[in-house]
Amino acid sequence: MLENKDLLSINQLTKDEILSIIKKAESYFRNNKITMKKKDLNRFTQINLFFENSTRTQVSFEIAGTLLGANVVNFPLSNSSQSKGETLLDLASTLNSMNPDILVIRHPNSGAVQLISEKVKCSVVNAGDGNHEHPTQALLDILTIKKRIGKISDLNIAICGDISHSRVARSNIFCHTKLGNKITVIGPKTLIPKDIEKLGVQVFYNMVDGLRDIDVIMVLRLQKERMDGGYFSSEREYFHLYGLDDRKMKYAKPSAIIMHPGPMNRGIEIDGDLADNIDKSVITMQVEAGLAIRMSVLELLLKQKIENV
Repeated sequence: MLENKDLLSINQLTKDEILSIIKKAESYFRNNKITMKKKDLNRFTQINLFFENSTRTQVSFEIAGTLLGANVVNFPLSNSSQSKGETLLDLASTLNSMNPDILVIRHPNSGAVQLISEKVKCSVVNAGDGNHEHPTQALLDILTIKKRIGKISDLNIAICGDISHSRVARSNIFCHTKLGNKITVIGPKTLIPKDIEKLGVQVFYNMVDGLRDIDVIMVLRLQKERMDGGYFSSEREYFHLYGLDDRKMKYAKPSAIIMHPGPMNRGIEIDGDLADNIDKSVITMQVEAGLAIRMSVLELLLKQKIENV
């Protein structure tokens, strides 16, 4: 059971709640196959509102809700009143009148998902808001690490690349801090937020020093759509300095695993052959873990609603 009606941020979760989400997800993820369908949840309605395109996350939430027996509706925002100038608060009021049980929302502006959550009675899941957070991505990363390494604490985690524009980085920093892991961020100064050390992370501006003794390497996508200026001279130079390849991997632990939230820019953030190396890369496993985590989150929030009826 989760204490809050919504999942907006990793920061709102206690360590025990994180562990309960992981435990429930593991029950869906036996032998890398998800087949369970919870008939007792089939009277719930789930509306997905994606103001930003995201194939992986939207489809994952859609399948998760369907497997749980919920009635899943993908709200067609391109044809909605939003495209005609309706405000976010008016949309929230409209949705509230439809009496859904859960809203899954992705929005390009930080804080927009929380704003909607304050205006509706149902549960709200943040599927990514601006540069703020993407909580289920961090949770699925934890599940992936547990399945591959066998533990989720006392680890050295490196998050590499575009930290400034990454909601994935923030959620992972919050999550790994709660679990007692050591976090390192690596990237050019132009892509690392000022004062990020206040979040308890160590900062490196070169891959050689930053990857030493690392167990898990999280490579981030360069979010060019959020960049309004020159953050690096060229993609070729970026790959040479910060793109993950076999040469840079040698500085991490021999057992280190590679993660990426997707979609990948091969040859810019990561070497394509390395991304496909099943001995090192767990990128495909992350997608599988995402479905289990989202089923877990939806079920725990929906069961909380049952308990409070």
